[in-house]
Amino acid sequence: MGGVPSVEAEDRALTRPARRGWAAMAAAGLLIVVGFLALQPVRPPAERPADAPAGEFSAARAFSHVRTIAAGPHVAGSSANDVVREHIVTTLRGLGFDTEVQDTVTTQGGDLSSSAGGMGLARVRNVVALRPGTASTGRIFLVAHYDSVQTGPGGNDDAAGTSAVLEAARALSGGPALRNDLVLVLTDAEEACLCGAKAFVDQHPLARQGGVVLNLEARGSSGPAIVFETSQRNAGLVGALARVPHPVGTSFAVEIYRLLPNDTDFTAFRERGFTGLNSAYIDGAAVYHTPVDTPDSMSRDSLQHHGETVLALTRDLGDRDLATLRSGGDATYFPVPGGLAHYPGSWTWPLAVAALVAVLALGWVARRRGLATARRQLAATALTLVPVLAVPVLAQLLWILLKIIRPGYAEMPIDPYRPGWYRLALLALTLAVVSAWYALLRRRLGPAALAIAGLAWLALLGLVLAAVAPGGSYLTALPALAGAVAGVVAVLLRGGWTAVAAVTLGTSAAVVVLLPTLVMFFPAMGMALAGTGAFLAVLLALALLPVLDLIHPEAGGQRGVGALSARRRGALPALAATLALLACTAAGLVADRFDRAHPAPTHLMYALDADTGQARWLSASHTPSDWTAQYVGDDPAPVTDTLPAFGAQELLSGPAEPASLPAPELTKTADTTAGDRRTVTLRLLPRRPVRLVTLHVGAAAEVASATVGGRTVATDRTAGGVWGFGFVFHAPPPTGVVVTLTVPATAPLKLRAMDASDGLSAVPGFRVRPADVGVVGSHSSEMLAVAKTYTF
Repeated sequence: MGGVPSVEAEDRALTRPARRGWAAMAAAGLLIVVGFLALQPVRPPAERPADAPAGEFSAARAFSHVRTIAAGPHVAGSSANDVVREHIVTTLRGLGFDTEVQDTVTTQGGDLSSSAGGMGLARVRNVVALRPGTASTGRIFLVAHYDSVQTGPGGNDDAAGTSAVLEAARALSGGPALRNDLVLVLTDAEEACLCGAKAFVDQHPLARQGGVVLNLEARGSSGPAIVFETSQRNAGLVGALARVPHPVGTSFAVEIYRLLPNDTDFTAFRERGFTGLNSAYIDGAAVYHTPVDTPDSMSRDSLQHHGETVLALTRDLGDRDLATLRSGGDATYFPVPGGLAHYPGSWTWPLAVAALVAVLALGWVARRRGLATARRQLAATALTLVPVLAVPVLAQLLWILLKIIRPGYAEMPIDPYRPGWYRLALLALTLAVVSAWYALLRRRLGPAALAIAGLAWLALLGLVLAAVAPGGSYLTALPALAGAVAGVVAVLLRGGWTAVAAVTLGTSAAVVVLLPTLVMFFPAMGMALAGTGAFLAVLLALALLPVLDLIHPEAGGQRGVGALSARRRGALPALAATLALLACTAAGLVADRFDRAHPAPTHLMYALDADTGQARWLSASHTPSDWTAQYVGDDPAPVTDTLPAFGAQELLSGPAEPASLPAPELTKTADTTAGDRRTVTLRLLPRRPVRLVTLHVGAAAEVASATVGGRTVATDRTAGGVWGFGFVFHAPPPTGVVVTLTVPATAPLKLRAMDASDGLSAVPGFRVRPADVGVVGSHSSEMLAVAKTYTF
């Protein structure tokens, strides 16, 4: 910086109000009001009571279904799931829907399936209900899954979605029939392998002509129901979403989700060519897939939002010509006070370019008025990378520190139970870094140069997003455009209060656009990815620099002690934010303690090798707790040779007392040879109640073709190690699973069969968890596996 002459910062600001303190208070007050209003659209509406009008959605009425569905864990294939399914069928038939159960076998990849040679299958029993339209132009499908994971009752995931569909069906059944056909699809085995949705779109006659699907999910216990995924060419659907009472969604979330490997039931419909929307409420993610995902953990306001949105969308789409729904391209959309702002995706590039042009114009005007030289603007632009990069890194380091202080956080893949104080700590961290950076550079480079640099980065990011994630470009392009136009007005006016009003209005646009997305992304990414939320917070802080400058004291004309005192006062915002960071972090540690209602998650499995009679405790924990350490050691290792279903996953292990459990039975029912090919038919039969069975073929026998449960399956992926092709079959029928393999005639046929049930309480040597120790929401948590090798 030695080559840049120092000019008083006050003479190089976008605004020069006569009463700086009053101007700062007025601007901050207005932004607080704007922020409050901007956050209202992302708050769920209040629960409607049980005596609400019959045509309205009532969370109180829907919650009675939640209690029935989530009375306990009801994994696919279990007797508990049979009870849930019967409740759904009885309810829909009572409402006059033509209801059936689709009972079939299908293939699909799933969590454990991806290790098991990449092939998953399940016997599914979907509930499908039809209400014909009066003059149908297509079909509307309301979709949710009624099964739960084995570790929890699924009060939110997805009793909420299923109950919302049932209550919406009740509200619709009492009114006039819709123009279009309405199909309710309550899927099975979503948690196991997304198999229910796959079975419906592949095999059910009602799916053959496609349609519009509205899928309801939950990955938490509270918050608004957010439309986080759509099909391509979503402009028509977004227009319908904008007409519902409380629309919440952002095209930025859609772009992010399209880049992620995550899937829901919506995936099968989207890949089959259906158009539609995927929504979920996602805050309170600590309960996800755990025993504490109970009905009592649910925010009924979130249930209300889920249900009233799907009901309003169904009524809107139910009476329009669905053939025209995909006539447009993708839309850009985001929440604003009063509803959902949306515009055609074709506006993305013009707005992004306009933002950059406006920032360049601001830079030119600032140079003409002597507020910032080109050298200062370039230096400020380069140095703006410091907070842009430092804040996300420090945010991740904060989470690492919290995991060191509280090791149980390492087992929470998204968020702690009560993350509110930690989120405030991230905001304080952002303010501390940006304020310190600004105070250090303000005298050297000047407020105008720093403000222009912040807007420049927003504009540049708008262009980058326009190229790689068009639906997210608005996040930075619109604040940059508004801020730059306001900056030009402020520079030209130079009238003190009118200039303050201009920049305050310009920064208000950034608050309206960025703040709701920031609030949605904190729970979406969680503390585990704290840097993503912190990055959005930095962008908002950069847009607010013209107002932040008003907090700093005047520097014009001061020298010596006076200038030093001014610089010290300028450091107060950073100091206050740092103290807030420490206070919020400490408050979070005090508020978010593990207890009976919020237990520390732990992971434990038990595996018995029927060949040797030896048993092992296994854990996928990253940092085993004191309780888990009773069972397993500290050195993770793969278990592929004995448990090929887990692939290359490394697990902690420890010796266990063998339990008296029968191994799955594998019998040969047919064996023929033709040329160099041998075809063997086998029956895999569990001899105890189990959730799944797996079978893997020794790598020496390359499987040329295979059918499982009557379905032809791909054989091109293998488990690794000494094992080749394999599969996992969820919810196996009582008669077992018939498998036909074609292998080389001369190769030895060695097979490893495994079955798995849930619950470790009856296993010898197991000690009941203390009240403040819980279960990780994993598909292998509490698994009790028995494996045996067969050779034919």
